[in-house]
Amino acid sequence: MTSNQHTLAKCSEEKLYHAWQVANQFLLQHKIGCHWSGKLSTSALSTATAVSALCVLRQMRSTNLSATLLARLEIAVEEGCLWLVGQQNHDGGYGDTDRSHSNIATTLLVLSAIELAEKTRQYQSQVERAWAYVDACGRWEGLRRRYGKDKTFVVPILSNCALAGFVPWSQVAALPFEAAWLPQQWYRWARMPVVSYAVPALVAIGQASFHHNPPGNWLVRFIRRRALAPTLAVLRRMQPASGGYLEAAPLTSFVLMNLASIGNGHLPVAEDCLRFLMDTRLPDGSWPIDTNLATWVTSLSIHGLTSAGHAKLKLAEHSSRKHLLDVDANDEMKMQQAPAAGDEHRDSPSTIEIVGTPSVKEQMFTPEISAATVRWLLGCQQMQRHPFTGANPGGWGWTNLSGAVPDADDTPAALLALRRLDLAHDKWLRLRHQTFVAVAAGLKWLCRLQNRDGGMPTFCRGWGKLPFDRSGTDLTAHALRAIQAWLPDLDDVRKVAGSSTPSRQQLQSAMSRGLRYLSRHQRLDGSWTPLWFGNQDHCEEENPVYGTGKVLLAYGHLNMTTCDSAIRGLDYLRRTQNPDGGWGGGKSVQYPHPTNSQAQSLLDHRATGEKSVGNNTQTTSSTIEETAVALEALIQCAGNPSHDATIMRGLEWLADQILAGNLQCSWPIGFYFAKLWYHEQLYPAIFSLAALGLAIKNLGGRDSITISATTSGHGD
Repeated sequence: MTSNQHTLAKCSEEKLYHAWQVANQFLLQHKIGCHWSGKLSTSALSTATAVSALCVLRQMRSTNLSATLLARLEIAVEEGCLWLVGQQNHDGGYGDTDRSHSNIATTLLVLSAIELAEKTRQYQSQVERAWAYVDACGRWEGLRRRYGKDKTFVVPILSNCALAGFVPWSQVAALPFEAAWLPQQWYRWARMPVVSYAVPALVAIGQASFHHNPPGNWLVRFIRRRALAPTLAVLRRMQPASGGYLEAAPLTSFVLMNLASIGNGHLPVAEDCLRFLMDTRLPDGSWPIDTNLATWVTSLSIHGLTSAGHAKLKLAEHSSRKHLLDVDANDEMKMQQAPAAGDEHRDSPSTIEIVGTPSVKEQMFTPEISAATVRWLLGCQQMQRHPFTGANPGGWGWTNLSGAVPDADDTPAALLALRRLDLAHDKWLRLRHQTFVAVAAGLKWLCRLQNRDGGMPTFCRGWGKLPFDRSGTDLTAHALRAIQAWLPDLDDVRKVAGSSTPSRQQLQSAMSRGLRYLSRHQRLDGSWTPLWFGNQDHCEEENPVYGTGKVLLAYGHLNMTTCDSAIRGLDYLRRTQNPDGGWGGGKSVQYPHPTNSQAQSLLDHRATGEKSVGNNTQTTSSTIEETAVALEALIQCAGNPSHDATIMRGLEWLADQILAGNLQCSWPIGFYFAKLWYHEQLYPAIFSLAALGLAIKNLGGRDSITISATTSGHGD
């Protein structure tokens, strides 16, 4: 290593340690009880659909709604519309989140909500600008172009527009809702025009289309008339206790507005949809895209918080403020930090000053976790056949709430989090047995979900017709990591869980098939694209940085970093590093607190008077989330970061952003279904901790880690 490289590594290690402390404290401040819930972005799309649903219900049931409920609906509609008009982008359109580019789908939904609320004249200027944007996008043909053959989202949007009087019902595709009458296990053979998780929309919108625009064929009319009651029963059976399908305001709103439009707003299924919407409305009058991702962010938080050390997580019966997952920063450091998301109105400095003591570093590598957190995570596992997708028991969904559905991203995340636990002590015998039983069921669930192509789908095996039902490289790589992690302890798991545990041969076969799938789906440039994450500034709205990072992480854990696919993937990440040292992002990205190196470019930019993109201005290109994902993968595959200039530049950029106070600014890289964007408050901290912790562990700190663990009495 040259002297310059040595200086950079030494300088960065101190900065990385401080950045790790800041990210660690940020994450701990947002822990609620024994787990994390996170905070999803507010959504113009969710808010528009919710307002439309409330308006249609109000119109159809005004005579039999209580005065109190009518008053609440009036307030929700009024405040929802007021919030919506404040979210309009400079081009006249609306984006899915407050940091999203405009798109035709959300803009049409906002226009529909304002029309149904009878506020078009009140907001005439905003409405005219929005219609100008829609016309520039091609109106109805532009909407159909955006979604292609997938009717999962385009048909619900058109149904909303039809209810607002913008299009005739003849322009809304007649969904074959009678297909939901079939046994659930037959759904994948029915060639439905929507994805597996949109069956409630298929039923509600299909019935509304049948009512408003009956088919000319007498046989089709006869079949669909007979299917009305049975499919309503299916809709009710799929509805969770919360009332919200998938805990999602858009899907629940589409169901409610279409049922209400045909006189079914009084049914229990509709009343529970209304209850969910009123329960999940935010204080500012908006709705998020989903209630929360509690299980997902808790699993990822455990991974991120423990990435810096070698020892497994010790368990404590009662959480203590002295544990890693509950450390009291006031006892160990003086910190000035930018406000958490939601507190932006407070004055905040652009830099952070930290004074640490050795005991912080000791705690950093000798973590403990509350046993209540483990029990909570185990309690999130789905232990019965799921009524929504028919999924087998054993998987985890994204939240502990009733609307969650087990999937192939949250299940590996939970399995990997459980792998971090030190359950060797006899006092954890019962919890160890519970964990092993859960792990066996989770591994079995993954094996049974795997598609014939070797990849992992999200929810259901064999639904490969539409994009969001196909196998995903990010899901497959995550599953491979989880399986590999538990192979060493498989015999111990089988002793507890018995024959329900998949055999070693089954798991190794699943891994081999998964690796072949990943090899076949690597792109010519060496990248992989994920299913559930995107980049709004990418020409295809894809996120090859995230996808490649997640696949390479699997190759690193499998000790396959010298295979051709891994080498090509690593080369892709190196080639796509941005000039600022980070990854991903684009013209829309702007952080509230620029680093010293960015301050002058921001001033220069403002002096030019350039127009903004969406609601944002062009300042920096990289994002914390994507940079952290790329770095974790590169470090996992490359080893000591100080030997790699690409990694060190990336770590410097990441640390600068964290120390400048930018963790609270998350960017919309997440997809809900059908390219519906979201950002999550905790992603920057979670992803950064994983990357920084791995870097610190590999930056020549192995001896100090071992000493710290032994000194504090928490060694292996």
